[in-house]
Amino acid sequence: MLIDAHCHLDFPDFDADREAVFERARSVGVTRFVVPGTTRSHWGRVLALGKREDVGVCLGLHPYFMAEHRENDLEALDAALDRHPEIVAIGECGIDARFTDSWDAQWTFFDAQLRLARARALPVVIHCVQANDRVAKRLRQLALPAGGLIHAFAGSPEQAHRFLDLGFTLGLGGATTYERARRVHRAVASLPDDGYVLETDSPDMPLAGHQGERNEPARVTEVCRTVAELRGQSEERVEAASTATARRLFDLPS
Repeated sequence: MLIDAHCHLDFPDFDADREAVFERARSVGVTRFVVPGTTRSHWGRVLALGKREDVGVCLGLHPYFMAEHRENDLEALDAALDRHPEIVAIGECGIDARFTDSWDAQWTFFDAQLRLARARALPVVIHCVQANDRVAKRLRQLALPAGGLIHAFAGSPEQAHRFLDLGFTLGLGGATTYERARRVHRAVASLPDDGYVLETDSPDMPLAGHQGERNEPARVTEVCRTVAELRGQSEERVEAASTATARRLFDLPS
């Protein structure tokens, strides 16, 4: 079985055919899904999906949506964690250096969520774009007990191992499937078997050959195939390793 360790199945992109999306995934062996939250307004949709036996859910405040966040959303997140023990991680949160106008606010919200993760010994799901070194420095300072996931990792082998040394797991997805992503390919080849999980970031981050299309969890099988090729391993070995790591990271049932 495969786990899509990061897919936004709560997004409206799936409202017309969400159950068919689950069916297509199951038909190719993708049997469990981790759905992160991005804004307070969407937490209800995420939690509703978490009532399914095959879905694990996270709640967080994503840096891409800073214009939607309010200061009391952090208090609401803390309260939601109290009310919903089924939550497997805090996130998606993080830093996106493409948006310089919200830089200070991003760090304020990110730091607060990291501190929640530390206080509750929960893993954290991190969005990190053009900020790997700065985020790694902050994670080293906080020493989070449950580590977490560096979602959609697209850095160098050196950056990858820095995150691993801090107790974090790397999310491998669409970026690995592009021929020009040589630096990411080297990083993927260098990872230990327990250093990564597979993900799609559906409906975003389309794979090579699927540009312009809505992404969906069934395509994690293509990510698995690519990662196996890059690592010189069988697809079965990559499937088993990534599934075991996702279960351990998010404390998912077998």
